[in-house]
Amino acid sequence: MSRENIKFAYWVPNVSGGLVVSKIEQRTSWDIDYNRKLAQIAEKAGFDYALSQIRFTAGYGAEYQHESVAISHALLAATEKLRVIAAILPGPWHPAVLAKQIATIDHLTGGRVAVNIVSGWFRGEFHGIGEPWLEHDERYRRSQEFIEVIKGIWTQDNFSYRGDFYRFHDYTLKPKPLQQPHPEIFQGGSSRAARDMAARVSDWYFTNGNSVDGIKAQVDDIRAKAAANGHEVKIGVNAFIIARDTEEEARAVLQEIIDKADSEAVNAFGDAVKQAGKASPEGEGNWAKSTFEDLVQYNDGFKTNLIGTPRQIAERIVALKAVGVDLVLGGFLHFQEEVAYFGEKVLPLVRELEAKAQTASGEREEATEALA
Repeated sequence: MSRENIKFAYWVPNVSGGLVVSKIEQRTSWDIDYNRKLAQIAEKAGFDYALSQIRFTAGYGAEYQHESVAISHALLAATEKLRVIAAILPGPWHPAVLAKQIATIDHLTGGRVAVNIVSGWFRGEFHGIGEPWLEHDERYRRSQEFIEVIKGIWTQDNFSYRGDFYRFHDYTLKPKPLQQPHPEIFQGGSSRAARDMAARVSDWYFTNGNSVDGIKAQVDDIRAKAAANGHEVKIGVNAFIIARDTEEEARAVLQEIIDKADSEAVNAFGDAVKQAGKASPEGEGNWAKSTFEDLVQYNDGFKTNLIGTPRQIAERIVALKAVGVDLVLGGFLHFQEEVAYFGEKVLPLVRELEAKAQTASGEREEATEALA
């Protein structure tokens, strides 16, 4: 188990409809005033990161969206310590534009911005804005080039690059970002191509929600591949968190979310994402095996099972840490009040359990050394 405390991030609700495709009441808003206050609550509660979403077209209950880089900057300006991760789609973004945007924001906010490179799953979105739609593994090849390019721009003068998707000739960006060697680079995905890309070039890998065993298999695969490449990558897992004073209350909320699911929107979303998941050569990409109930939460967040009392959730988080998870990315039903509740009730228990596990690990190491 890592000696570092597990980190926490939350999904920025900069897209309308919240984080579940359901007609249940959600005291959550996509507007900037709500999101500024939420960022301040999350910072006070002990969250390390916020992840803004990127959408270019309306649909699946998400009719309105604020652009990810702009809202990330606004949230950084409203906080002092919180790090904000802007989701980026190669294709709509050119790496030179993105590199310059992020370098500027890094200077304006004291080095707290990061990026999440999203290779793309929604064919209709790309068609809608006139962007070519690449085959599954080609999207990841383009994303890898995108990451290699922004790293090069951020760390080198007179940068040149000759790839299949991007070409640069003696290009120098100044000022470079404050963060050294560069702002953190996150990516997502569950397919072989996604894991392989993370093992080569990304700082962080986000995976959809899953069981502890399912997550462990992905972590072990990525870490082994990264080690073979002389690379290190940290792991974040998606979870929809329902923390209540009793398990019965939490389970009742989950059931109400599913019972009130917007069936038409869930099925339409499911058709699109399952095509994306099955498009990977091995048919194992994100959502390839998700059920209707899983898809009510965009990124299989119910599967991670952070649903119950504060102690139950804290114990499950520490179990995730034990298999190699470095960060939990949380979605909530009523963001402001539930992020505050998580910070007050759950996070202190996580830190307590981490400290106990660390003490026990140290005692075992001492005992082993004494026997040697």
